[in-house]
Amino acid sequence: MPHTQAKPPILDSEFLGIRAKLIELAATLDRIDRAHGAAAGDARIEKIRRSLGVLAGEASDRTRQIQMIFSLPYEENWQQDS
Repeated sequence: MPHTQAKPPILDSEFLGIRAKLIELAATLDRIDRAHGAAAGDARIEKIRRSLGVLAGEASDRTRQIQMIFSLPYEENWQQDS
């Protein structure tokens, strides 16, 4: 997809929303860390951490990468009854 806008106007319009989402994510992760019980080895936490690594990178396909982290592997016969 071709770039249709310059970066500064996008940042001007999106910065506060991005900031709010990041703070909300940080608060949720803090609640998980403070909660009782063990989450070590939980695949969901690992997927979240992998996704955060993708977000911290500079690849132009972060959306696709994160979608793939949370996607199930493709099964060719998924429509057939078991």
